[in-house]
Amino acid sequence: MAAEKGFSLIELLIVVAIILIIAAIAIPNLLRSRMAANEASAVGSLRTINTAEMTYSSAYPDVGFTLTLTNLAGPTRICDTGSRRATSTRACLIDNVLGAGTKSGYTFVLSGAAAATPQSLYSIAASPITVGSTGQRGFYSDETGVIRYNQTGSATSNDNALQ
Repeated sequence: MAAEKGFSLIELLIVVAIILIIAAIAIPNLLRSRMAANEASAVGSLRTINTAEMTYSSAYPDVGFTLTLTNLAGPTRICDTGSRRATSTRACLIDNVLGAGTKSGYTFVLSGAAAATPQSLYSIAASPITVGSTGQRGFYSDETGVIRYNQTGSATSNDNALQ
């Protein structure tokens, strides 16, 4: 009788065990990398919103800053065409994903003094959807353009400035 070719059950179990050990080492590093990428995206998004707010207040001085992210965005069919007809309610200054208020594991909330016209103040807070999973730090910025952070996931104007 000829010898059979192939792997024994023990050999296959050893290979599976090695793969599981490698995965157990790699997955936590992958999750930390994803959180760092989400935090970097949140900071970039705050910079984008700050720039968009300055542009918006220059373009619509009678309105000042806007208090809704949707006003900074706009319908794709309008913004992505050569005939951009931007208005104060669809300025086409940020993408629609950020305009919806959630991007890369963070929620963005824009606020200000609603009674003022023209609006001279605004603040934007970026908080991780799930602290410790989608991000660790919370971020905050306002009309000064300074981005601040807090390790607890919720930042305010009193927190440390990002370097």
